[in-house]
Amino acid sequence: MAQNVNSYTINGTNIIIKVSDYVRIRSNDPKPYTLVARVELLGIEHQMALIRWYYLPEETEQGRKSFHGIKEVFLSNHYDVQSIHTIQGKYVVYSLENYMNLKRVGVDDYFFRFEYNYVKKCHVDVFVVVYCECEMPYNPDLFIVQCDGCKCRYILSKYHQ
Repeated sequence: MAQNVNSYTINGTNIIIKVSDYVRIRSNDPKPYTLVARVELLGIEHQMALIRWYYLPEETEQGRKSFHGIKEVFLSNHYDVQSIHTIQGKYVVYSLENYMNLKRVGVDDYFFRFEYNYVKKCHVDVFVVVYCECEMPYNPDLFIVQCDGCKCRYILSKYHQ
C-alpha cells in the first residue's frame, strides 16, 4: 500500500477510522454476521486497509465452548487487505479484565483472552486465569457457574453487582 495515512472518514458518516481501531467489516455472505478486525495500516491511494482479523469461537476448529463469553473474540495471526469501503463502523475490543470492569457492556463492546493461530487452526498457548479445580476458564457472562467437569461452584460477583 503506497502513501499510508493515519485516518479515514467513512463515507456519509462522521465516523473517523484510525490505525489501531477495531472495526466492523461488511461480509459478502448473504447471512450477516460479525466480522471484527483491527486496522494495521490505511492506504488511501488504493483505498485499502491492512487489517488483522479477530475470530468468533464458532469460526475456529475447536468451536464455541461453555466458558466462552457471548462477546468473546480471538486475536488471530490472520492479516488481510480489504477495501476501506468494507469498513462499516467501530467496535471496541477489551482485555478480559477491562471488559469485566465495564459498568455496562455496549452492543459494540467485545473482549479477548485467547490468541488463535490461523495457519495451524489452534489456540496459541497463553496463560489464562482459571477459577476451578479442573482448570476450566470461566465464562464472564455467568453469575454463578458450576463446572461440568469437577462440579466446583464459583461466583463472578464484581462483574455482576
